[in-house]
Amino acid sequence: MAGKPKLYYFNGRGKMESVRWLLAAAGVEFEEEFLETREQYEKLLQGGSLMFQQVPLVEIDGMKMVQTRAILSYIAAKYNLYGKDLKERALIDMYVGGTDDLMGFIMMFPFLSAEDKEKQRAFIAQKATSRYFPAYEKVLKDHGQNFLVGNNFSWADVHLLEAILMVEEKESDVLSGFPQLQAFKARMSSIPTIKKFLEPGSQRKPVPDDKYVETVRRVLQMYYDVKAN
Repeated sequence: MAGKPKLYYFNGRGKMESVRWLLAAAGVEFEEEFLETREQYEKLLQGGSLMFQQVPLVEIDGMKMVQTRAILSYIAAKYNLYGKDLKERALIDMYVGGTDDLMGFIMMFPFLSAEDKEKQRAFIAQKATSRYFPAYEKVLKDHGQNFLVGNNFSWADVHLLEAILMVEEKESDVLSGFPQLQAFKARMSSIPTIKKFLEPGSQRKPVPDDKYVETVRRVLQMYYDVKAN
């Protein structure tokens, strides 16, 4: 029997959070090793675990996987969250790609200056409501199904719910003009595995704080300032 997947990352969201979301949605228990020192990171580098000298790193099924998209694709396929055929997989990839673009604007947020954070907050809300959420609202309305692709929830749905909640943390009423997405959020949040992940005490990480930012900067030796869009 294979052991639990093991995740190597910081004790915070970043690029690993989507991996946590997908594993949790699939009902898969996982372990985590948090990077807190430069020495831990260098040990992974010297041991050859980081092919491209980057985290996230996930040990799963005897593999040491890097590159977030590859990790997520593998998990989605392994746990039947990647559609029933090539066409559905293509749609899932397309929707995940769009959601990734939106999440990228949020991922950098904790590393901005106070002034840039206010600009970025408005930018995120504007992009969400003018580009991304209208697209998903239309998909759900046009096909009249509960999920983005097919009759069962997939990686695309999990990713979109994660993004919706992230945007709502920046702009609480961002879904006010999107009734389809409001209903989608309620449906997804009531799925037992996801509902459990959303409850206090789960392995879902909170909004990144100054401690998380300082740890990432120290471990990765980030000596530059991130700029807003």
